[in-house]
Amino acid sequence: MKTGQAPAPKILYSCYHTLNREGEQFVPDHVLSFQLAGSLTVNDGEHVHTFKEGDVRFHQRNQLLKFYKQLPEGGGEFKSVSVFLDQATLKNFSTEYGYTASGNHINKPVTLLQDHLLYNNYLQSLQPYEQLSHGDINLLNLKLKEAILILLKTNPELKDVLFDFSEPGKIDLEAFMKKNYLFNVHLERFAYLTGRSLATFKRDFEKIFHTSPNRWLQQQRLKQAYHLITEKKRKPSDVYLEVGFEDLSHFSFAFKKAFGKPPSMA
Repeated sequence: MKTGQAPAPKILYSCYHTLNREGEQFVPDHVLSFQLAGSLTVNDGEHVHTFKEGDVRFHQRNQLLKFYKQLPEGGGEFKSVSVFLDQATLKNFSTEYGYTASGNHINKPVTLLQDHLLYNNYLQSLQPYEQLSHGDINLLNLKLKEAILILLKTNPELKDVLFDFSEPGKIDLEAFMKKNYLFNVHLERFAYLTGRSLATFKRDFEKIFHTSPNRWLQQQRLKQAYHLITEKKRKPSDVYLEVGFEDLSHFSFAFKKAFGKPPSMA
């Protein structure tokens, strides 16, 4: 962390009222989220999930997600509250209460939790803390503990998820990359999520795909972009972020180099 940089809030209130928002992110911590208004659509690379007002969801850590935050129909604000359960908090909880993971668990990037009175009461109890995101750390830690206890009460199977402190193990690289190539993250992140050092990731990648990771990623993203533009009639300006490019000009340059014409003329 840079000197003077404020720590990330562990209870985050999101509120937008002027436009819908989309993007992608790496989720490093478990998150308990409440959808207060509007809707959130999440794509984990295999499935698309949509959460509406009143829904409660749980995000598992170490996931890549694309999201689309939509304002309520007829106007209004997008609102959500997210409680971040970081590894340090969970390890302290494990030591204090004696909880440990007892076996393997199913990897589900995001799960809709069944409605429960405990969630409703907990959400109401968070309202006084809206202005304390960087406030009294002891009060905030108590709310994090409460969130963990509620999750264990309502979803006992999450014990093996919450208290699994292992790092990602070495997994099938080919299957992982074919699932996640549209996510615009650094190679170091892909390496970490496949249980490899960067050097091992590059070496294994070239053995499987017979080219470099960067070259393969660009080729796959451009193929997908070409399909969306020519077959689905999507606009280049609506496609470039979706297929993993950071800006429209770079996408247009790469597209023209690959296919002989700019995306606007495809």
